[in-house]
Amino acid sequence: MLIRSFVAPMFATNCWIIAAEPQGECIIVDPGMTDISAEVELIISEEGFKPVAALLTHGHLDHTFSVKPLADGYGIPAYIHSEDRRFIADPVGIHGPQFVDQLRGMHFEEPLKVENLRDGSIIEALGMKIRAIHAPGHTRGSLMFLINDETLLSGDVLFAGSIGRTDLPTGSMSDMRNTLSKKVLTLNDDIRVLPGHGDETTIKYERKTNPYLKELG
Repeated sequence: MLIRSFVAPMFATNCWIIAAEPQGECIIVDPGMTDISAEVELIISEEGFKPVAALLTHGHLDHTFSVKPLADGYGIPAYIHSEDRRFIADPVGIHGPQFVDQLRGMHFEEPLKVENLRDGSIIEALGMKIRAIHAPGHTRGSLMFLINDETLLSGDVLFAGSIGRTDLPTGSMSDMRNTLSKKVLTLNDDIRVLPGHGDETTIKYERKTNPYLKELG
């Protein structure tokens, strides 16, 4: 598996570009803001990749802002949980009041192709098994993506040493605890974790050191 990343300038969101082999098909995960489509396209061109899908872990703009130019530019579908889909084109209802003020007068649209996901959905791409795991808490429609039972794209559910905030619209600490207990702690220790922000980690390391997981474990 080949993994490249680009950290978006606003909120330092990790955009992951993942391929199975050199010059092969790739997926784009959480292209953030401001518009980072040119930077992502450069990485894809340098690697000789062929994009086949854009995956969104949830509906916050720092994870979705650049999905339309990339998905439409490459003619690929974007995948998101059905609970968060509406926020791609209408982000006001999922962001806090301070950020909402900055959105006034801005126009957003869905990519031309959007596919709804639910818990357990399988995405056929890269010759790998990519399973969507519904993981509410940060948002109602938050997802994690497990690739070949080896690599977890955890979005804003699990970070190195922490978890995503739960105080924004559709967030819930009780949902997050349930997600951590039933969807994260049940994963294999050896799984590599690629989070939405910050450094990568492993389930084993987080199980031992992350205070939120230790509390539940």
